[in-house]
Amino acid sequence: MAKTLKEHYEKEVKKQLMKSFAYKNVFQVPKIEKVVVNRGIGIAASDSKALDVAVQEIAMITGQKPLITKAKKSIAVFKLRAKQPIGCKVTLRGKRMFQFLDKLINISLPKIRDFKGVSPKSFDGRGNYTLGVTEQLIFPEVDYDKIDKIRGMDITICTTAKTDNEARELLKLLGVPFRT
Repeated sequence: MAKTLKEHYEKEVKKQLMKSFAYKNVFQVPKIEKVVVNRGIGIAASDSKALDVAVQEIAMITGQKPLITKAKKSIAVFKLRAKQPIGCKVTLRGKRMFQFLDKLINISLPKIRDFKGVSPKSFDGRGNYTLGVTEQLIFPEVDYDKIDKIRGMDITICTTAKTDNEARELLKLLGVPFRT
């Protein structure tokens, strides 16, 4: 029986991280806190149907109902008013988070054409990693015939790591394919 990503983290990754960073306590080992999947819909200002489609797709991909994000302030150049819906996001934790990461690492990322790995430079300095996906077709839940337009999304992996090196090592041990 294949191991889940959470079991792999608990049994192997923790031990390897304790050894490589010489942690004295098991609670010092970095872990993944949450995964945030965010999609901004620029056209939502004029077409509310585009937002509904985006919400359905994100719900299908993550297995959780998204929160609709609204503009914080008005921007006349973009014909945008304050509190107008402009995107959606989902925060995944626990079991759903590990299922989503497992699907992303093992199924979706290898589907990308000419994929050489994800950028090792997308860390924020505090141990969090952001990955931009250019099309939703890489996820197995999305049916090619039912999409109207190819849209991307941002996936942010928030960890408890203090430094980028600790977070990079954590993600590498979990199977995230970094570019060399």
